[in-house]
Amino acid sequence: MPSYDSSRARFRLADRHVAVFAHLLDGETPPEELWESLVELQRVGLVGEEGELAPVLRDLLGALADPMVMIQVEVTGEHGAVNHGVVVGQDAVISHDGWPGEEESEYVSIEPNTLVWELARKVNLHRGEKPQEGAPEVRIETTMAALDAAFVALDEPGPDDEATLANVGKALVDADASLASPALEQFRDLVVALNATWRITTAWDGLHDGKRSAMIRALAVWDCGPLGYWIREKPEEPIMPGQVGPDSPLVVTLSNSAEVWEKITDLLPDKEELLIAAE
Repeated sequence: MPSYDSSRARFRLADRHVAVFAHLLDGETPPEELWESLVELQRVGLVGEEGELAPVLRDLLGALADPMVMIQVEVTGEHGAVNHGVVVGQDAVISHDGWPGEEESEYVSIEPNTLVWELARKVNLHRGEKPQEGAPEVRIETTMAALDAAFVALDEPGPDDEATLANVGKALVDADASLASPALEQFRDLVVALNATWRITTAWDGLHDGKRSAMIRALAVWDCGPLGYWIREKPEEPIMPGQVGPDSPLVVTLSNSAEVWEKITDLLPDKEELLIAAE
């Protein structure tokens, strides 16, 4: 069921409720498959009997109807993938958070100057130790098939941690014979320590060669707990359906929270990059 907190203008909504709002904003009657969702919104007072929208929805629907920047955050952990995001509108910035196993997401208005902080919160970015100055780059190259094999081995844990490490290591060797020490052991340990993987994708309308074009930037990161943050360079985001297969290269590079923060900041377009500013 949808719900809202008027004191903080917070809303709990499923995608089907947002779809109802879209039809009503366009002056359309929602299709039959959305009638139950419409009734739910009417029960909590967000939609009137004649389809009128509650004033408390103004900022939320204004941003959703005319977004300048759309930001999608997908976090995959123990409970599967959970989707979050931010919608930057003309007059409001709306953040939404999902929850594992729940249909609804929580929508709330945030201040524009807190946007990077909000994205860092969504991916659970924490301050870590600074890397030593002049430390060599740590980069591991393998294939998606090797990663899949490691995950399969991890789903069949051994009697103890040492046995699990051995099983994952063997699966990696069998899947990618070119993966040798020390990268083999490093990659094995990363897979075992993996807390979550996440990616942030930003999209907006801009100009490319003088023509209106959809602009996209993305960042993919592995959160490996005590082994730190690793940026996934390949497959390179954004990934299109069917683009990645078992033979696709997989490249991860050791990073740190400060660098990840900067890369999240770089995902956001400057004002002059937005179509509205260019026009």
